[in-house]
Amino acid sequence: MLNLEMNGTRCFVVKILWGFFVLGVAGTEFEKVFEWKQISYTNLPDRSKGSTDNETFQAYNNVPMGATHHKNRLFISIPRRRPGILATLNVIDMTKVSRGDRSPPLQAYPSYSINELQPQYEPDLHKLISVYRTRVDACERLWFVDTGMLEYPGNRMQVQRPQLWIIDLKRDQLVQRYTIPASIVREGVGMASLTVDVEATDCDAAYAYIPDLVANAIHVYGLRENDMWSFNHSSFAHDPTRAALNVAGQRFEWDDGVFSIALGRNDTLASGKMVYYHPMVSTTEFGTFTNVLRSKWIALSGNYASLFEPLGDRGPNTQSTMHHYDARTGVLFYAEINRNSIGCWNTRQVCEAGNHAVVHLNNRELIYPSDLTSDSDGVLWVLTNNLPVWIYGRLNESDYNFRIWRQDPAVAIRGTKCDNVA
Repeated sequence: MLNLEMNGTRCFVVKILWGFFVLGVAGTEFEKVFEWKQISYTNLPDRSKGSTDNETFQAYNNVPMGATHHKNRLFISIPRRRPGILATLNVIDMTKVSRGDRSPPLQAYPSYSINELQPQYEPDLHKLISVYRTRVDACERLWFVDTGMLEYPGNRMQVQRPQLWIIDLKRDQLVQRYTIPASIVREGVGMASLTVDVEATDCDAAYAYIPDLVANAIHVYGLRENDMWSFNHSSFAHDPTRAALNVAGQRFEWDDGVFSIALGRNDTLASGKMVYYHPMVSTTEFGTFTNVLRSKWIALSGNYASLFEPLGDRGPNTQSTMHHYDARTGVLFYAEINRNSIGCWNTRQVCEAGNHAVVHLNNRELIYPSDLTSDSDGVLWVLTNNLPVWIYGRLNESDYNFRIWRQDPAVAIRGTKCDNVA
């Protein structure tokens, strides 16, 4: 049995009836940085000079899914779920955004040519097909998974094997490109996020933890080993009792499994960091330790059922895409899709509904927080994108549909039950 009380996280579930109201809405709202009605691009290539991309730009189909900030550059990922996407990975140089420009255009990263699709969708492992979310590590490297899949309705195709990319942002040069073998996963579509575990003092000893929401697995890549292994566990699956979602008037049911992994503080007794994870379609938070995930031997043994345990239930309507642990405050922040909010839980408290609070709720502008990250200064960044409206309804192209937000964690929790916990 894995003792998840080692670092102060007490593990049990307390069920509290909340009804349909939200407790603890007293935090400081996030600052709105950018917002777009529709996405546009800058520095487009001259199509008459050898461009191979066979798709015409369709602004409506460009829905940003991930946002990562690093030293005045904002990396925006747009997975290819519809035709007409010029670049799946993009950047905004915030130092070049004009004062007062709320909707700056995107530029392909590292280049438009690397983001181009081949004329007949031929595979080319030197090009990007579809990226959901990115992360920057302590060594200033951008990590992401290219799923290799086009998710066009009625014409889904795995163009090429999924790949893990690592780019050195200090030089904008590729460090590593690892092709994920079929023995790990048949298709890459379920690998919609990743978390990087590394210290700046030893950049080669890096691990990427990649949740797979389709296969209900956590895949682990070791940079030094240049190898990958996987864990499967019942806690990685969605909770059918939490499958009913209601976002911006759209009612639907999803079955997304393990979706987000957040790394907590170091625990010397456990020889690693606390690992927090959850399926998106669930309100339960689970835990394990990095020394478990880092061990290929444990993964291959299959004898690890007791090493993944529930921490507690966050309460009704707290289904979350991404979450992030802030080391300075000890608080986990959640992107909560079913109540248009950013939630928090101070991990020094019992993991139960009554100890979770809301720091920012907005039923008009905070629709579907798709990504929540932290930069090297500890500032939280959130992307909201109205995704369910785009899938099941129709976006109003005259209204702002996509937004980038930011806030300091200590400021965000001020006045909530996540603040000032002894």
